[in-house]
Amino acid sequence: MAISARQRIWGWYFFDFASQPYNTLLLTFIFAPYVKDLLADGSAAQAAWGYGIGAAGLAIALLAPFLGAVADRSGRRMPFIWLFSGMYVAGAWALWWARPDDFSLGLILLAFGIGLVGMEFATTFTNAMLPDLGPREAIGRISGTGWAFGYVGGLITLVAMLLFLAEGADGRTLLGLAPAFGLDAAAREGTRAVGPLTALWYAVFMIPFFWWVREPRRPGALPIRTALAGAWPELRATLLRLPRTPSLSAYLAASMFYRDALNGIYVFGGIYAAGVLGWSVVNVGTFGILAVIFGAVFAWLGGRADSRFGPKPVIVACVAALALITWGLTEVGRGQVFGLAVAAGSALPDVAFYALGALVGAAGGALQSASRTMMVRQANPARMTEAFGLYALTGKATSFIAPLSIGIATDLSGSQQAGILPLIVLFALGLGLMAFVRGAGERSERWLADPAA
Repeated sequence: MAISARQRIWGWYFFDFASQPYNTLLLTFIFAPYVKDLLADGSAAQAAWGYGIGAAGLAIALLAPFLGAVADRSGRRMPFIWLFSGMYVAGAWALWWARPDDFSLGLILLAFGIGLVGMEFATTFTNAMLPDLGPREAIGRISGTGWAFGYVGGLITLVAMLLFLAEGADGRTLLGLAPAFGLDAAAREGTRAVGPLTALWYAVFMIPFFWWVREPRRPGALPIRTALAGAWPELRATLLRLPRTPSLSAYLAASMFYRDALNGIYVFGGIYAAGVLGWSVVNVGTFGILAVIFGAVFAWLGGRADSRFGPKPVIVACVAALALITWGLTEVGRGQVFGLAVAAGSALPDVAFYALGALVGAAGGALQSASRTMMVRQANPARMTEAFGLYALTGKATSFIAPLSIGIATDLSGSQQAGILPLIVLFALGLGLMAFVRGAGERSERWLADPAA
């Protein structure tokens, strides 16, 4: 059966749609606050979460560029996507066993890390397919639409969790119902179902991806075993060439800092709100709905702006906005909002936090979409998967900085507000380095003449 260009693009969109719930439900709005409930101490939960996510990030950083080099040499990405999809599903499903009466933090963090590694590696290989989906001027729009479609998947699953599964303090869902399917609210089975739901969602909605997406045949492709043997020398040569590609090097460094900071907000947003404002899983989930809606809309709008103006202006505006928003988050608490004292029981802190969450979603959605199109502009077209492996490396090589600095700052200060201040520094570093990035991309004359150079 012939696969049209439109079907390939929609199949590629479905990866974002299928995979987004790991970020929305597990990393941020449902499972992370549930961990806080289990540990009963917001600061301890935030610190433990930071150490666990940091360890998974280190594993991703060490392996992503190497596996990208193997994929480019072999001309095959699909076998890797199948492998890491299996890890995604297995890791997510295992979170069902995070029982409140028999909770092993170490085992749950291990399962969570396996799923996270699977998601991140699968993303590396699917992102590398982006330049094959359309002409250069259409890449920003395609990326933005895919990212927006991914947010829709996150939104649907989040709403389903809140309405029918995740129980609040009274054992009822947001609709005031007992958890669906006869799940036991006392054993937190409704909330724990987030793991199997995430796994099943991915398994079902990856079907269009595997059905419609086809890899173009690449001349000179090697068997995977041969590609594996020669991947390290080639990767080493690529790393040694980085000083000769200053725009690419500056972008990798800039994105390393600002993506780490953004991930810090996403990973700790739920735990932060639960600890600072005393929100339940349902409150955090409602906050998440706003963030996801704004993320979808602005990822789509950002994709249009990217196609018209290029990704650099979009990235700079979003990073600057996120630094200000992070400062705003530290100025909201039960007793005060931006320095103004509020009465006990006031809804103003909640409203302010909801508004800031919507702004995080808006800026974050546009930023992530523009970031992967900027990577396409900077990368050597013959080594696109390896380049996205380096993108994952720089995103994860220092990915321990945000979670570990939050964990350390929170431990030392005993304050969740003070604990997220390091994120502002990371955003500022990323913004400064963007000044050295060429908006049109590296795309040197040497690459254009010989993409294998």
